[in-house]
Amino acid sequence: MSVIQRWLDRFCYKHPRFGIPNLMLIVVVGNGLVWLLDQFSNGYPLSSLLSFAPYYILQGEVWRLITFVFVPESSNPFFLLLSLYFYYWIGSILQQHWGVTKFTVFYLLGLVLNIAAGFLVYLFIPMPVVTATMYYVNLSLFFSFATLYGEMQVLLFFLIPIKVKWLAWLDAALFGFYIFSSVAQIPRIGIFALVGILPPVVAILNYLIFFWGDLMASLGWARQRAAHHGSRQTVNFRQATKHAQQTKGYIHKCAVCGKTDTDYPDEEFRYCSKCNGYYCYCSEHIHNHVHIE
Repeated sequence: MSVIQRWLDRFCYKHPRFGIPNLMLIVVVGNGLVWLLDQFSNGYPLSSLLSFAPYYILQGEVWRLITFVFVPESSNPFFLLLSLYFYYWIGSILQQHWGVTKFTVFYLLGLVLNIAAGFLVYLFIPMPVVTATMYYVNLSLFFSFATLYGEMQVLLFFLIPIKVKWLAWLDAALFGFYIFSSVAQIPRIGIFALVGILPPVVAILNYLIFFWGDLMASLGWARQRAAHHGSRQTVNFRQATKHAQQTKGYIHKCAVCGKTDTDYPDEEFRYCSKCNGYYCYCSEHIHNHVHIE
């Protein structure tokens, strides 16, 4: 996974003009236009001619390989407008953070993986049905945004303030629920459960390809931090600090001049990592003392 991530980073660096500027604006406007045209279709919605159905693609309707990106996720105008605004907002921020090329590669890779998953479903279910949408790929955009801007606060339904990372955890729980419920249906509906399993898996894969290295680095940092807090040296240092405060009336004392944090509360004290033991020094002597062996 890390190899793919590095290769994609190099590709984006070497091909700065590959991207599509304002890609999310194109997607959002396309969704809005298709929804409007569906309202005047007299029972023959345009979205049915644009959706991803391998049965019809193999019969020559190859435009469906691209046009299913513009099929609205909801027929409800309120929820559609809310989702389109949200995806445009996070897409614009990600494009500014990554650059046009990397953002385009992320979205197109999700598109390609989604197409592959849709045809895989069709191999087992050769019927004229929709086998892929962009719903989960758009959610992978949100996972990416939450990874980069998890502490950002948004207004849920324009009313409830909540941090982006908590919304991402909620979506991750929903992903897990969809996958688990689809797997649980295998004994009852058999291979048809692939329709519920593959789309969220594809979205997670698209996300991991771009963030695997960052996730592994964060995991390694968390392990190192836990090991540091549980190490004997850290524990002994805490015990020594507590003992000094209880018996001597101060916590820090310069080993050269004798200043303490009680007598000089505004003074900055530090411990020297090169001295053999827990020796504290004031700001004047932290870089001006003989190291104790």
